[in-house]
Parts: sequence; C-alpha cells; structure tokens
Amino acid sequence: MSGPGDDDATGEGVDEKVRLLFARPWAFDRGVVDFADLPVTSDAEVAFAGRSNVGKSSLINAVCGQHGLARTSDTPGRTQELNWFVPAVLNERSKKTERLTSGAPRETVDIGLALVDMPGYGFAQAPKTQVDAWTRLVFDYLRGRPNLRRVYLLIDARHGIKQVDVDVLDLLDKAAVSYQIVLTKADKIARTLDGQPVARVLAETAEKIRKRPAAHPEILVTSSEKGWGIDRLRAEIAFFAS
Repeated sequence: MSGPGDDDATGEGVDEKVRLLFARPWAFDRGVVDFADLPVTSDAEVAFAGRSNVGKSSLINAVCGQHGLARTSDTPGRTQELNWFVPAVLNERSKKTERLTSGAPRETVDIGLALVDMPGYGFAQAPKTQVDAWTRLVFDYLRGRPNLRRVYLLIDARHGIKQVDVDVLDLLDKAAVSYQIVLTKADKIARTLDGQPVARVLAETAEKIRKRPAAHPEILVTSSEKGWGIDRLRAEIAFFAS
C-alpha cells in the first residue's frame, strides 16, 4: 500500500490536493486539557509533537501559511493543552478567517482532517504537577486515539535526538502510532539543504530510528524561517485528508 513519501504518492493530482488544502484559511477550533474532553469525531488527525522550544508553533504556522495561527513564545512550555486546528470559511467581506467570539457556531470546511498541536515536553521551568498533568494528557492521547493517523515528531536539527526524545519514540513504538521525524531549524546549521551539517544530522537520525517499527523511514528537513521543506510536509499531511 502506498503512503506519503512513496514515489507513486506524488504527481499532479497530489499537487492539486495539496494546493486546495492549504489555499483555504485554517483556524483554531478548540483546546483540550482533559482526555475526557477530546472531540468525538471520525475525522483523521495528524499531530505535531516535540521538545519545548523546538519550533512547533512556527512550523504549524508555516504549513498553514498563517502567521500567528499557533501561538509562538520564547517561554518553553507555553502550549499546555492539545490544540485543534481545522480549515475555516473565509469571510469575503473582511477577508479574515471567521472566528466568531459571540458564542455562535463558526462555519468550517469538512475535509476529514484536523491538525493537533501537542504540548511540548522536556522543559523544567513549570511546576512538576503541571508537567505530570500535561504528560499524562499527551500519553493518553497517543495511546487512545484511533483516528490519529500520524505524529510528526519534531527534532531540532542543531541538537539531534536526545534522551527525552528517545522516551517519546519508545512510547510511540509501544502504542504502534505511525510517526515521522521532522528536523526543524535546519537553516541554523547550513545555508543549503546540501550542506554537510544537514547531511550529518540526517545520517545520525536515520540510524537512531532504523530499527524502530512505527517510524516512517523518510526524514523531513525543514526551516520555518526559510520555507525549506514546507511543501513536502504539506504533501505528507494532505495524504490523510479525505
């Protein structure tokens, strides 16, 4: 069976699907702090996970082409809940995403897919009780969400896979959740994607996931600031849309 990243999963048809998926605006749908409050839906979900301050919010904003969609912060651990993002209808009068604050339902486009921003892990500034609560929420979501199609695990290209990342890799393998490594901030270590520093971290990362059963073999290299790898990541995500 073909999947995202396979040779026959690319082409004009896929390119058009990607264009249509990300040409429309996206909007914040909800934040969840308790497993019991997860939305009841059969729509596919793809989630973004990574160490705190790995550039997760910036990458989501780059993928959706919307500055400020996912909140960015220099303070590690700011994302304290599971945040859902879905395509929204464009308000033709204001040319802004329709996000009504009056309590009225906001019209959305049903594409059978949502993006989920997971709380960052591996930070030490927050109280232990908060860290434990966020960790339980994340782990419960990974283990108990049947419509979760893929987790994009973000790794800072400057540092590679650390022990705290290995713990998450172990959990994903145990839960049999398909995941794909996305290297972020590649522009911080090389001027071009052909640079030797990028090649080195790619080789090191590939070796560390080589025998992991739930890991997608292709590693994506991205830079939210330079736009590197964003189109490729969009194509991967579009595979899961209905």
